[in-house]
Amino acid sequence: MLVAALWVTGMLAFQLPGPSWLRWAVIAAWLGFALTTVVAVARARAGRWPGVVYVLALVATGVWWLLLSPRQDRVWADDVAQRLKVVEVDGSHVVLDNVRNFNWRADKDYDARWERREYDLDQLRSADLILSYWMGPMIAHTLISFGFEDGRQLVFSLEIRKERGESFSALGGFFRKFEVTLVASEETDIVRVRSNVRGEDLYLYRLDMTHEQLKGLFLSYLGEARRLDAEPAFYNTLTSNCTTIVYDLAKQIAPGLPLDYRLLASGYFAEYAYKLGVLTPGVEFATLKARGHITERARAAGNDPEFSRLIRRGVPGVEQGSTQ
Repeated sequence: MLVAALWVTGMLAFQLPGPSWLRWAVIAAWLGFALTTVVAVARARAGRWPGVVYVLALVATGVWWLLLSPRQDRVWADDVAQRLKVVEVDGSHVVLDNVRNFNWRADKDYDARWERREYDLDQLRSADLILSYWMGPMIAHTLISFGFEDGRQLVFSLEIRKERGESFSALGGFFRKFEVTLVASEETDIVRVRSNVRGEDLYLYRLDMTHEQLKGLFLSYLGEARRLDAEPAFYNTLTSNCTTIVYDLAKQIAPGLPLDYRLLASGYFAEYAYKLGVLTPGVEFATLKARGHITERARAAGNDPEFSRLIRRGVPGVEQGSTQ
């Protein structure tokens, strides 16, 4: 009953429309009623009607939750304003619209650029796992960066689709507060804004994958892009976030991947990848982590056009002097 009462409280806090004073008044009234009912039930003194009202409130909130629908037509924040569109996949030739290539000077000072890009999947050479820490060691944002023979990188990142003026809330992610979007971006945008503008701490690990596995994972991301372009979906802090999508897509090319608590405690996801043997072989994890710490290199690189190469200096598995 207490868990159910807290769930209703969360729905009221994140979904009840109207002014904040009304929202908090309703929450206070609900918590007072719920606590009184729980105590009465515990003492076997509850009458019939408080219990009936309690159950009806839970049912009504459940129906409310189910009726919430994700949308594509809100006033979105600039950095998630466009949806990634897969224009063409013809053999190894891929055309994408709305690849993000912002020039960031500050978190609210940037040149917004959404561009069309073409890629040859036969030229795929690498994939890197990037973890960006923004709230302690347990939680990190997960990105996958694909490298091509010509030195280009393309990063995929599953993110909440914030409305203009809205900010992320991990709790809100349990209550259908946010839609989700898949961003494809240049490293000079999505990596640099996290390290150089937002002050996050980043680690990069080379993934040990065959060309067919690289291609399969890339195409899986394109499948996800098509799905989200056709039909919006809600972000869920537990089941549909930036780390679980990597796991779900990886299962398509390697069925039978085990579940692990590090899929939720995403800050430890690199250790999970190491345990599976998909990071650079023959190197201890402590060394991979120490040499994959790219924060200072990213800040030193700044706007250098060689940003991707510079941040990979010393990273195990990367041929030095290149991004491959």
